[in-house]
Amino acid sequence: MTELERLFALVPPPAAPVDTDADWTRVEDALGLSLPREFTEIARRYGRGAFCDEFSCCAPEQMIEENPGRLEDLQLILGDAGADSPHPVYPEPGGLMLWGSDSIGGALCWLTEPAGSPERWKTVYWTRDDEFEYPEGGVAAVLTGLIEDLLARKRANGADIDGPWFDPYRKDVHVYLQLAEAKGAPPYEERLRILRENLAPTSARGSFQGADGARQDHFAAAGDQWRLTYETAYGHQVRIAYPPGADTQVRDALLAAIDAMGCRVKGVLPVHGTAHWPHLE
Repeated sequence: MTELERLFALVPPPAAPVDTDADWTRVEDALGLSLPREFTEIARRYGRGAFCDEFSCCAPEQMIEENPGRLEDLQLILGDAGADSPHPVYPEPGGLMLWGSDSIGGALCWLTEPAGSPERWKTVYWTRDDEFEYPEGGVAAVLTGLIEDLLARKRANGADIDGPWFDPYRKDVHVYLQLAEAKGAPPYEERLRILRENLAPTSARGSFQGADGARQDHFAAAGDQWRLTYETAYGHQVRIAYPPGADTQVRDALLAAIDAMGCRVKGVLPVHGTAHWPHLE
């Protein structure tokens, strides 16, 4: 099995990827070099989006606009802290070129040597903590390793995760519903079970439990089209993100599930300045 096949088996590409008609020849012309074919195949199969809400590959415009500026900025920040980068930035010979990122500002880069041999380039993971890691293999192997390590760490910390996922980019509708418990409502674990049962099938995407017993559970529903968080960590609420145009379907299903949990909606928080689903109080 090739590295690319391992990645596809671990995280199946989406059925409807976003922005897959990119002209990578234009990107290569703008950057003045050829890109690894494995990278452009990953871009074609997955499109724009993120693996496990954590890792993403650069879209064409990002490749052009953020090379070399973003890495030069990181070098300046590192220098202000009294340290030096162990690598130059492209277009210096053998310099770093950005190809992806993590959710907190870390940079996934190629070390562009040997010149003219992109399939042999190694990845440098420049973390948010200004550490430099050197994962083995091409882009597919690097992504596979990062995803497996991420989920293993989360599970070791007690997070509930069914498996890895890839979410194509889209502009979601976000709704935050503040909840109140009816008298005799079941405990949190049972409420979560009822919520997921009413929205089944669902897939767990991580969880958190604080020292004070506050909980936060993330999961997806409706074929991964709806992304939900049920929590008491920041108030008792359900947060949901879903594609535009699905308001009625989502509202009907979620309100029925909340009622089955023994809860009621006591408020709708505005998200990005907009309060969806008014008059539920």
